[in-house]
Amino acid sequence: MMLPFFVIIPLGTAFLISLFGKKIKNLSDILANLGTLSLLIFSLYSISQVATQKILVYKVGGWIPPIGICMVLDGLTSFMLVTVNLVSFLVTLYSINYMERYTDKYRFYTLFMLMLAGMNGIIITGDLFNLFVFLEIASIASYALVAFGTEAEELEASFKYAVMGSVASSFILLGIALLYSYTSTLNMADISQVLSGKPPGQMVNFVAVLFLAGFGLKAALVPFHAWLPDAHPSAPAPISAMLSGVFIKTLGVYALCRVFFNILTVSSRLLFVLIVFGMISMVVGAFLAIAQTDIKRMFAYSSISQIGYIIFALGIGTPLAFFGALFHLFNHAVFKSLLFLNSGAIEYSTNTRNLNRLGGLSRSLPVTGYTSLLGSMAISGIPPLGGFWSKLIIIIAAIQAGYFVSALVAILISILTLAYYLKFLKFTFFGKINEARQNIREVPGLMKLSMIFLGIICVISGLLIVPLFKPFLQSAVNVLLLGNGYKDAVFGMLR
Repeated sequence: MMLPFFVIIPLGTAFLISLFGKKIKNLSDILANLGTLSLLIFSLYSISQVATQKILVYKVGGWIPPIGICMVLDGLTSFMLVTVNLVSFLVTLYSINYMERYTDKYRFYTLFMLMLAGMNGIIITGDLFNLFVFLEIASIASYALVAFGTEAEELEASFKYAVMGSVASSFILLGIALLYSYTSTLNMADISQVLSGKPPGQMVNFVAVLFLAGFGLKAALVPFHAWLPDAHPSAPAPISAMLSGVFIKTLGVYALCRVFFNILTVSSRLLFVLIVFGMISMVVGAFLAIAQTDIKRMFAYSSISQIGYIIFALGIGTPLAFFGALFHLFNHAVFKSLLFLNSGAIEYSTNTRNLNRLGGLSRSLPVTGYTSLLGSMAISGIPPLGGFWSKLIIIIAAIQAGYFVSALVAILISILTLAYYLKFLKFTFFGKINEARQNIREVPGLMKLSMIFLGIICVISGLLIVPLFKPFLQSAVNVLLLGNGYKDAVFGMLR
């Protein structure tokens, strides 16, 4: 059974890098990339496992749940594992060259692998307290990574992020404690079974509010978003790519989906709240992004806006909307990671992220320029790139469900998104080149390779709606549609 390896490999890699990374040159690069590549291979293999078995349950130590802890592989797990580990591998590849500028590269990789172990753990666990433990592992590693440059700005951003993250963790832990006192179990499927046998009470509603605040903070939904615009620009570019690309989706969106759709019963009130939060995030994020002159800060606000699309689609609650939400989650993981890596490449070559000091870079940085164009067009929803199809599906789902005003807002925000990405492209790659930047060169090969790979995925991700690849997404959607049936699937496998 491969499920434990999603945690064992990154933890083991982090341990080896911390022991030998300083003594042996380039060992940390090799170990980190071998670790993330093997995780990607296991993730891709999990797709075939889900296609044949539908759901797999691993009993840790052989103890049968609810007494023992279990790990669960279903369609949603497999989908998230592929998304997280694909981005992680390309980010570690990029880091080989990029992190040369920093001292103690091995410490970066140690923290990176711990963060990855936490994210994979959250995705595969079938136990609510374990979810919290893995969430803390990922969070604490990310606090340190945001402060990795140890400048005053980075330390301040990390401190703010740590305080806000601790508040979110407190909400989540209190919610888990209250749920345990109410159901006397921590196994997700078992909690779902106990709750389905009890009349819905005020306790469950209060727990739902705590989880919404906790996971909403981790996902950087407005009004819980204050930490993100400081944390992302301060972190090294590979970490910005991870935070925006997969971190907020794993700790925020995935955890929210798993808890609300598979454990607690989703009510129409909760779906309406998700729509409201999604719409507010979509609008506020876009309007704050358009005013920015720091590239990474603009991209950070853009992440808030795009998370709004995903939460809005989940709130619509129809099968098509779920499909659009998860499709956009995958697309955003790819094109936002690409854009943050692009911003790192621009800063690597020019030593600035200020739009007003850039211009005319397309001649000096052709690979960065073309991949930035691809990422910008994909996130703006320009056909035929993946972002166009996922946004179109969300808008069609909103119209079918009768949310006509919301659909119109989603279209207008997409146009606004195009406006600020065109601003980014114009100020960075077009116009006259700054005199001081006449002799800049393109970034090293492995950084270019990562950006090219992500650019290619931006182009071909639209194929996920083609019958050949559609089952990958559809099996994840089916888990959300299963709702409380999750408990029957898990216990069915154990019998």
